[in-house]
Amino acid sequence: QDTGKGISDKDIIKIFDPFFSSKPNGVGLGLTLCYGIIVSHGGTIEVESKLREGTLFTVSLPIGQSRGGYNSYLT
Repeated sequence: QDTGKGISDKDIIKIFDPFFSSKPNGVGLGLTLCYGIIVSHGGTIEVESKLREGTLFTVSLPIGQSRGGYNSYLT
């Protein structure tokens, strides 16, 4: 979580897209790679942001299967 400028509504829907960047010299692969790695391991990544207030990323990864057959998650 940070207390930066936040991400606009028009940008937040694209932040995991390859080559999307709000920075003039940005490549736009960082969050795309993070998303791919997390999803390939059965996890999720979520983002919440408010302009002028900051952004929160929440990553959840499975840590194993419980006896009942349900996954436990590390968040």
